[in-house]
Amino acid sequence: MNKTKVLAKMIDHSILHPTMTDEDLKRECEVAKKYDVASVCVKPYAVKQAVEILKGTDVLVGCVIGFPSGNSAIEVKVFETENACKNGAVEIDMVINIGKTLQGDWDYIEKEIGGVTNASHKNGAIVKVIFETDYVSNKEDIIKLCGICTKVGANYVKTSSGFGFVKGEDGKYSYTGATISNLELMKKSVGPDVKVKAAGGVRSLDGLIAVQEAGCTRCGATATISMMEDAIKRFGK
Repeated sequence: MNKTKVLAKMIDHSILHPTMTDEDLKRECEVAKKYDVASVCVKPYAVKQAVEILKGTDVLVGCVIGFPSGNSAIEVKVFETENACKNGAVEIDMVINIGKTLQGDWDYIEKEIGGVTNASHKNGAIVKVIFETDYVSNKEDIIKLCGICTKVGANYVKTSSGFGFVKGEDGKYSYTGATISNLELMKKSVGPDVKVKAAGGVRSLDGLIAVQEAGCTRCGATATISMMEDAIKRFGK
């Protein structure tokens, strides 16, 4: 597999913006199909449509759970996971309860991640756990989350939802997303069976290569077209 294809198979093409319509979903699934990326990541209601559009391709369908803020009850996240899998999702990207994490309620977090992981695995799906590192920025918390994900058998740890906007004192919102330092920390803090996904702020081919070099095997992206066109120019098809 050449460099361009390897990079394509890192990409989870994100189709998650709140304003997206069914026509947008179709268009973006066609983008994923054209470049033969790893997967599309869609909202729960869109799973069936994405599965139908991508039938006969190697592009997998993933679904977000408790998205984007992670505030749903554990039982709701588990149901949402089961429903997504029933509709054809084979990858689950869940957002943790951020407030419970920040207060150090690790029993709750283990129960939550474990519940979604078990529901995913019982239904033949893998699970990626979104830490939302713009909020959960303390290194010790990130290390603790990595330990919990390893313990309960999650398949991936993931930096961000792409929507973790932090409100400043001036009332304006800022966003960082994936950083190399956090990715490297996550990579060294998980067990050997847990992989790392970058998400948030990776918008260029060089950015994609940088997170690959930091140890990521998946990367959430909306800038898939520009990334892949640049990869084709640089490395060929």
